[in-house]
Amino acid sequence: MIHTLNLRVTPDVAAVEERLKRWCADELAIDVRTIYDVCIRRRSIDARQRQIYVNLTLEVYVNEKAPLLNFEPYVYPDVEKAPAVVVVGAGPGGLFAALRLIELGLRPILVERGKDVHERRRDIALISRQHLVDPNSNNAFGEGGAGAFSDGKLYTRSKKRGSVERILRIFCQHGAKLDILADAHPHIGTDKLPQIIERMRRQIILSGGEVHFNTRIEGLLFSGDTVVGAHSADGREFHGPVILATGHSARDMYTYLAQSPVQIEEKGLAIGVRIEHPSHLIDQIQYHNKAGRGKYLPAAEYSYVTQVQGRGVYSFCMCPGGTVVPAASAPEEVVVNGMSPSNRGSAWSNSGMVVETRPEDLNTALADFLQSHDIDGRASGELRMMHFLQALERDTWLQGGRTQVAPAQRMADFVNGRLSYDLPRTSYTPGVLSSPLHFWMPRFIASRLAEGFRIFGQKSRGFLTNDALLIASETRTSSPVRIVRDRDSLASVSTPGLYPCGEGAGYAGGIVSSAIDGERCAEAVAKFLGK
Repeated sequence: MIHTLNLRVTPDVAAVEERLKRWCADELAIDVRTIYDVCIRRRSIDARQRQIYVNLTLEVYVNEKAPLLNFEPYVYPDVEKAPAVVVVGAGPGGLFAALRLIELGLRPILVERGKDVHERRRDIALISRQHLVDPNSNNAFGEGGAGAFSDGKLYTRSKKRGSVERILRIFCQHGAKLDILADAHPHIGTDKLPQIIERMRRQIILSGGEVHFNTRIEGLLFSGDTVVGAHSADGREFHGPVILATGHSARDMYTYLAQSPVQIEEKGLAIGVRIEHPSHLIDQIQYHNKAGRGKYLPAAEYSYVTQVQGRGVYSFCMCPGGTVVPAASAPEEVVVNGMSPSNRGSAWSNSGMVVETRPEDLNTALADFLQSHDIDGRASGELRMMHFLQALERDTWLQGGRTQVAPAQRMADFVNGRLSYDLPRTSYTPGVLSSPLHFWMPRFIASRLAEGFRIFGQKSRGFLTNDALLIASETRTSSPVRIVRDRDSLASVSTPGLYPCGEGAGYAGGIVSSAIDGERCAEAVAKFLGK
């Protein structure tokens, strides 16, 4: 017999199976020995008060065992002889598009400019050790996309666009722990995600699809105004409708599209820094306890948002118990991002702290910056935001000493306009260099960040501290360009047969929303082909 319970318990009860079984037995007024299994179907932490609680939705199995899986696995048929669809990019948008195409009876030809997920590790290590950036194999490019070596968080607000649970189930089918189906903020971890991505690739090949690494798509193939394929930099051609899922850093593709019949437009995003606190300090603040998280709670998360001078200032991609990593995708630029392993066990917690930046800001508050970098005269309107990011990332590279060493400043020093004469220990392995971020970053961004930090410090005592380090620059929050597509068919409004997809197309933000968009694009292509 199966009973469903909604419980509010202390962390020690939620974490220890025998205690949880006894609690369930008391709730149901039964002998605890009759409870064979307790399966957690929903879990969230309520840390609003000093007493921390865990909210649980449980299935209690009395006198019977729980099934190994609580869902039917998805079936991927043989599509070796089916019509082909070209999928450009093997990030979450491209991978989930390919898997969905197989379900729908179509053969994906997955083309990725970078290396497979294991070969990528070596090139990413070279960025930290030797400050060498391979423009085709880095934290942005390669199998798994930007999410494979950034964090593995699976939380999204884009629930109206598709089934989040379906995406999580596919992750579980390919090796993720079933816990992600229960947690309010599910997380796989950058140490676990590569193996899952590899299993997805094997499934694509086993079903008759193709996967091509080290193959950079240089342009599209047209028949009239219809896209009928894509061609690579090494001269190969791939034929079929195209799902374009290149990720938010494919600037060479944006440059090509700006000169092609494909309609694109500049898009707002958010820009700032990566902030790193001691993990124990964040635990103390969020759990209202000088002892920190204790034995039964995970590394604490936070989320901050406010308005400063008409623009949002907010935390982004919070990584509890994580590390700050270099995320440049080309030489002569410094970009930072964050990641967390599955155990979230490092001595630091970090988050992006960013300022909303709109295209119209390039005409007003940021006009002087663009002019000083000669951007107004050389950039078309659609690519201005992209060129602005490039200029800021190059400035960051120069401030860091022309290596992957990142310019950094203590948090309170930044807010008060002071130089940091020394810096705290950091997880950022290429190293940091003291730099007056408040002086050289665009004032539009720096002044709003400083005011945002004051507000967050008032909300959470201890958050605004010189024990926290600001590391520049956080610029890859989303795409600077949107590839305009029809709202209903999801095809490019100007070029039928092209399906812009995921973060790189400007229609997603994160692993899950990109995966959902990939599935939607696959379904749109199937409809286009009469499937």
